[in-house]
Amino acid sequence: MRLSVALALFVVVLQGAAASHPAALRTATLDSSDIHIKLIAGAQGPSLACLSGTPDNVWRNQEIESPPPLIYIDNATVPLTWLFKPDLSHADSHHVEFVYESAKPHLQLRWQWKVRARSGPIEHDIQIVNLSGQEIWLPLVDSLRLNFNVPTSAAIENLYIEKGADTPSAHGTHLDPVIDGYTWMGRSTTYAHPIQGQQREIIPAEIVYQADLAKSPQPDHGAGWYAGIEFSGRTRITLQRKDGQLMSVMGLNPELGPFRTRLLPNQSFESPTIFLGAFNGTTDDAGNQLRHWVRSTLTNPKTWQDPQYPLLVNDSWGSGMQVDEPLALRMIANSKDLGLDMFQLDAGWFRSVGDWYPDPQKFPHGLAFIADAAHHSGLRFGLWVDWAQAGLGTSPTALNVRNPEVKGWLVNDLAPDWKPEEFKGQTIDLGVPAAHDYASREVKRIVENYHLDMLEHDGYLVAESCTRTDHPHAPPDGPLTLTHDAGFDFALGANSTDVSYHAVRSYYSIYEKLRREHPGLLFEICNDGGRMVDFGSAAHGDYFSITDAYDPLSNRRAFFDASHLLPPAMLESYVEQVPTPTINNFLYMLRSGMMGWTSIMLDTTAWSEQQRTIARQAFALYKAQLRPLIRDANLYHVSDRPDGVHWDGMELWDPNRATGVLFAFRGSTPDEPRHPFRLAGLLDGAHYQIHFEDGTSPDEVLTGQQLRLQGISIHLQDPLSSELVFVRLALELDHS
Repeated sequence: MRLSVALALFVVVLQGAAASHPAALRTATLDSSDIHIKLIAGAQGPSLACLSGTPDNVWRNQEIESPPPLIYIDNATVPLTWLFKPDLSHADSHHVEFVYESAKPHLQLRWQWKVRARSGPIEHDIQIVNLSGQEIWLPLVDSLRLNFNVPTSAAIENLYIEKGADTPSAHGTHLDPVIDGYTWMGRSTTYAHPIQGQQREIIPAEIVYQADLAKSPQPDHGAGWYAGIEFSGRTRITLQRKDGQLMSVMGLNPELGPFRTRLLPNQSFESPTIFLGAFNGTTDDAGNQLRHWVRSTLTNPKTWQDPQYPLLVNDSWGSGMQVDEPLALRMIANSKDLGLDMFQLDAGWFRSVGDWYPDPQKFPHGLAFIADAAHHSGLRFGLWVDWAQAGLGTSPTALNVRNPEVKGWLVNDLAPDWKPEEFKGQTIDLGVPAAHDYASREVKRIVENYHLDMLEHDGYLVAESCTRTDHPHAPPDGPLTLTHDAGFDFALGANSTDVSYHAVRSYYSIYEKLRREHPGLLFEICNDGGRMVDFGSAAHGDYFSITDAYDPLSNRRAFFDASHLLPPAMLESYVEQVPTPTINNFLYMLRSGMMGWTSIMLDTTAWSEQQRTIARQAFALYKAQLRPLIRDANLYHVSDRPDGVHWDGMELWDPNRATGVLFAFRGSTPDEPRHPFRLAGLLDGAHYQIHFEDGTSPDEVLTGQQLRLQGISIHLQDPLSSELVFVRLALELDHS
């Protein structure tokens, strides 16, 4: 590990009347074991001078991150003059903060970089504090701007990943050649509505890969850098290449703007935090570095100390809104019999949307009774709640859209004949302090009164735009476009990014408070399935619903995509009932959802005794052998993205345990009974024991080189079937 900081202060005396800038320059360096960066505080503004992973992987940046040149006061433009403040700045081996100030009006900008882990990326954010004593309006401040010099001959590619959203698209993982003239923007919001003819939203990160930096005999090895945004609001990443320059900008999305945000006296604006890393090898090597960092740095450490994480769950949504107390109790008994870890009560348990109390007709003994029954059976209890949604419930405790106070929290006025859907209502703006306080009290009550081990939020939790002029966000600038979708009215306009900025920060604070009060509580980020899969959510939740489609192909596609960037233990698949005429098809269905967090969303009581036996065995194997690998192993995409027709596979390899597994799936084509999978991450000179869990081939011993070059040949007789192949170190390295 290299953790060092080189700090120098240079004072240059500028002579003559033309000297107009402060005569100070500071430089600093920060390191993890994977990346080294050099930072400069110049007179015009701070900059990241260069980043490197190895001496062969150096990227030199020409961009100065100039502080905002102006603000607005009473709708008038006020120019700013910023001066570097070396006496207020700071640098050590983990943290660099360069401070700039404007005297009139008095503002302070803190440009920060932090090392929070021994390996992996380094984080960056910008804070602007209003010290002026009056209200100001701040224009857009990007989180990071990069402008690298690159040879015109360099072969560069950009890897980015779509969100699963309603259902994974046909091309969820993208690897674009970044040629001269390349221009790309990846957008992320909390809504992720796929729009016909437009690129789908991304998990907000990019991996920039240069193959010709390779110093390895393996042709698929190179080097590069990656970056991502730790925020769930309206953000964007751009990448352009032109005339020997590679430019990238990350931060809040200025579209539909112009963006402005209000700062009252002593308030601060915080740009979305970004992370920046460097890697050598393949994009899977970049992903393994990032996934381990997400686990060790962003997520709740108590979650990873839980030996049952990730969990096997029985979810009541297989019965839809018809769930009631007798069904829940039967599912609890069935979950115990099958060896599952948690019973989750999905939508359908409440009195009405916004009235988050149990329906007394369905649950006459309440939800604590159900939770206690689960706990008595050795299971955990989880609950679905759409807690930011209002409806028409008339109970005094209900979040009713006709209540004058609640009406003021909504993002827009509703038509007199508006009605909620069965489990979806209208979003409140969590950025309103009173709405924030209500939601904070309500989730606390739900967790404590119903004895929860897990809280799932669904629906559109975070307002994306708002018609109100009396909320903390910027007022609408001109007319907003109102759209009705799945029970919601939502607006889009110039203030959308600022509405989202405030609402997301409020949502984070609610969950941060709840986490402090209940450190062992698990949070599922659902949000209509796969729409809030991002790094800000990873820092505030424990796992994601990665798609709202539950069939085997959608599960494997969504997992293939998201696992490029996020730990597999955080990626939840819902296993839905599909036709399974053979027991091999049944296992294929289960295993397609068992590469990460697994939630069974079907009527398990309808399974045959043979299926129940096979399911018990599969769940026991998951807990004993797959779960440790899902938690800790490196992950390699050893096939093309699943298409349901051809073979696809996923490899997990844990170098610390010297153990791994290959998930192999045969597609629907009838004429491809055999397929080789070439493995990664192994040592060429070592020998490995190969075990076929279903006995489809005899066990064998192969070298790491054989597994890398020739691979494991899998033979499956039936289309839509699967095999698990365990790989274990058999002998020490052969040095001959």
